[in-house]
Parts: sequence; C-alpha cells; structure tokens
Amino acid sequence: MGTLVARRVVVSGRVQGVGYRYLLEREAAVAGLAGWVRNTAEGTVEAVLEGSPSAVEDVLRWMRHGPRGAVVVSVDVTDVAPQARTGFTIR
Repeated sequence: MGTLVARRVVVSGRVQGVGYRYLLEREAAVAGLAGWVRNTAEGTVEAVLEGSPSAVEDVLRWMRHGPRGAVVVSVDVTDVAPQARTGFTIR
C-alpha cells in the first residue's frame, strides 16, 4: 500500500450537533482512510486518520471547514504512529 501516516486531530468550535462525525466518516471512506471519530466531553471532535499522506491531507482540508452548520475555530493536528487500522468508525 505504500507509506502510511496517521494523525490525531482535535477540532474545536461549533462542531457537535451539526453532522460533523457522520460526514467525516463519509469523507474518510471516500478517501480510503482508516481510523475513528468521536465527540468529546469538552465539546470538540477528536479523530484519528490513517492512510496515504495525500488522502490524509485531503480529509484534513475538509475538516478545516467541516459540514454546513459547523463553525470550525481551530484544528490541532498531531502525528501518531500508524497501526495498520482497517475501517473508519464513529465512537
């Protein structure tokens, strides 16, 4: 499959209650990414994206604006070790 990268992403702003997780799941599937997404108690959305560098960057670009109704204030991206995950789930 080539080089895998993984990123932990925390998105803050108005990102809960606007379909962010469900639409991110769709974007990740279209891009062929593995990982997961969840809402946090702090009101943010946290995700792990794993896949090819270009696919991860494509989905990160989407995450910076999110779905209609979202107001993204910040996107914090951290490199994490790839774990050869399969599938993308909502937690």
